[in-house]
Amino acid sequence: MKHIYVILLVFLVFGCKQETKTEKLSAQDIVNKSIETSGGKTFENSVIRFDFRDKYYVARRNKGNFSLIRIFSNDKDSVFDLLTNNSFERFVNGNRTILEDSIANNYYASVNSVHYFSVLPYGLNDQAVNKTLVGEEQIKNKDYYKVQVTFNEEGGGEDFEDVFIYWIDKETFKLDYLAYSYNEDDGKGMRFRVAYNERYVDGLRFVDYYNYKPEDDNLKLRDMGKAFDNNQLKLLSKIELRNVEVELIDFQ
Repeated sequence: MKHIYVILLVFLVFGCKQETKTEKLSAQDIVNKSIETSGGKTFENSVIRFDFRDKYYVARRNKGNFSLIRIFSNDKDSVFDLLTNNSFERFVNGNRTILEDSIANNYYASVNSVHYFSVLPYGLNDQAVNKTLVGEEQIKNKDYYKVQVTFNEEGGGEDFEDVFIYWIDKETFKLDYLAYSYNEDDGKGMRFRVAYNERYVDGLRFVDYYNYKPEDDNLKLRDMGKAFDNNQLKLLSKIELRNVEVELIDFQ
């Protein structure tokens, strides 16, 4: 009998270990781990500066409050765009400019988009974000969780109808690929981005992206990963953040 108890105990311990090992993660669990490995709460206490194309960007985040800035020269004018939790404003040569709603919304979306992509996956826990685990997939011989993101109309911004899919490494929980569909004035489309040039600046992860589009107009968003793995996407451009600087601040 003693030997039987020992054998049963071994099976119980082994079974518990197996159950823990194969524990199912939710979309929320996966996103939480991805944000944590990319810098986590450090983003909430930071000022981030970078150049993107011909414009200069600054993001100041303070525990849920933010100011997202874009600065550039347009002909002979100096333009300063400011997006906060409550409003969007444009200043030209230091003077506040009154904008029509449609134009202001376009500027808002443009500023928000660059800052949004610059710190992914941070931001995927915003209240307007809906996350769903839609499966697992292998790309370039690596295993990924596949998380779909949609947005509520309230709080989801000008492009709330856009749909995203994120491929998050099952071992490292780093975001390596993303795809999204969009609906603009000039038509609908899809893009697929591949992260490269990973670097950590003061504990925060930044990447650049290769930007692809499908060659087949009938391709579904959920199949973009397979299309990339089969070399069926066309490279359009590179998305590069230059001169990234991070300032960690103890906001009071």
